[in-house]
Amino acid sequence: MMALLAQPFMQHALLACLLVSLVCGLIGTLIMVNRLSFMSGGMAHGAYGGVGLALYAGWPVLPVTAVFTALLAVLLGTLAARRRERIDTLIGVLWAAGMALGIILINLTPGYAQDLMSYLFGSLLTVSRHDLLLMFLADLLIIVLVSGFYRSLLVVSFDEDFARSRQLPVLALQLMLLILVAETIVMLIQVVGLILVIALLSLPPAVAELHARGLRSMMLAASLWCLFFCLAGLALAFAFNLSTGACIIACGCVTYLVLALILSRHRAHRRRAATNV
Repeated sequence: MMALLAQPFMQHALLACLLVSLVCGLIGTLIMVNRLSFMSGGMAHGAYGGVGLALYAGWPVLPVTAVFTALLAVLLGTLAARRRERIDTLIGVLWAAGMALGIILINLTPGYAQDLMSYLFGSLLTVSRHDLLLMFLADLLIIVLVSGFYRSLLVVSFDEDFARSRQLPVLALQLMLLILVAETIVMLIQVVGLILVIALLSLPPAVAELHARGLRSMMLAASLWCLFFCLAGLALAFAFNLSTGACIIACGCVTYLVLALILSRHRAHRRRAATNV
């Protein structure tokens, strides 16, 4: 085990797990309380257009995908503010358009067609130093912005009308949150891939919600749960030669189901005890 941990690729993978977990707890919790799961899924799949554009133009994949997904987030946020009644349809259209654009550009890319499965399902063991640097910078940006605008984001998340009455820039805050979601999605590409991104953003806060009290404690608990899922999934994938992304999500799903069942039985027992008294 010590020899394995001494390998650079394993050290990079562990650092990536830590960096990703920090922002998953923050952004995943905000996604849950703002009910942005479907929109986040649309951005995650639409981000494939950025991957295709980067490969077609010969540009670095992660920076180009980050810019592309941020622009997609602004477009979705603006459309959602103007046409709320049609937002589900618009998300579906942009979801499909981004995927189609990425596939077409990749098909048009000359030369050797590299393995694209890592972008769809993740490849945690191939994270490079450059990728870690980008993750660290994204972490720093997200943590600073969420901390600085925490109270405003809290008000907008739970009572948009009250936020408007307090003269808060609601649309600007919502667009900022969507851009942060977009950058988090790009960070998760190499961990679980675009297909499973929304699962890793949803599972840790869902588990944390079962026991946490308050938004801050929920964010902290979600970050710790995300780190646990990543480390457990990484160990499971390495031991049985499985996909890291799928193992991480499987650990999250099993944990959520087990805890939900235990808490459900505990509450039922307490209700029966109270009735008997």
